[in-house]
Amino acid sequence: MKTSRAAAVAAVAGTAVLAVSSPAFAHVSVQPEGTAAKGGYAVIDFKVPNERDNASTTKVEVNFPADHPLASVMPQPMAGWKIDVTKSKLAKPMEMHGEKISEAVTKVTWTSQDDKGIEPGYFQKFPLSVGALPEDTDELVFKAIQTYSNNEVVRWIEVQQKGQEEPENPAPTLTLSAATDDHHGTTTAEDTAAKTETTASDDSGSSGGSDTTARVLGVVGIVAGAAGVAYGVLAGRRRSTGSEA
Repeated sequence: MKTSRAAAVAAVAGTAVLAVSSPAFAHVSVQPEGTAAKGGYAVIDFKVPNERDNASTTKVEVNFPADHPLASVMPQPMAGWKIDVTKSKLAKPMEMHGEKISEAVTKVTWTSQDDKGIEPGYFQKFPLSVGALPEDTDELVFKAIQTYSNNEVVRWIEVQQKGQEEPENPAPTLTLSAATDDHHGTTTAEDTAAKTETTASDDSGSSGGSDTTARVLGVVGIVAGAAGVAYGVLAGRRRSTGSEA
């Protein structure tokens, strides 16, 4: 009886977990390939799953945040998809690499060139190289629109509010990591020099340890050899004494 109750409780708990977690797998999301550091550049992937059993995803539209414009956005070519990059004039020009930028990418649209698109039971990643990432925010919110072959449109545009439950159609949100020294996530000359010096120091310490070990083993060998010779001499004397007796 107790076993049956335990099994029933476990089944209910498992169902509850699935009910809570399953929708998360169906969301359109965005993740960096590696890190997305403030002030730097990154490759980000928009992951788009197909939620329908009787239709394919034939169009994906990603809108960029107007409050944090990105001057550089480059899509990766994708077989079977047409890519359109939309730029708009900025209300306030921004400066990048010493140059003033008066326009920025506001939208990227992927449209399937055939009837397949993203078929039921599959997902597709849509990569973009973006930058320079803003330094005055911890995240970027991208509003996405997913269109199916049956003309159904799903709008992933709801912004997650702190302290509240996740909305039904959350907007893809990119979390930014702390800025690197060079704002590109690369190793500087000073870092390389420091690393080389540390490695040399470690190698020196390792070599010194090896020399010490060798010396100790040498001394032990000499002592062992001397003990062997002494034992041989003593044994010889005992034999000689025994013979004379």
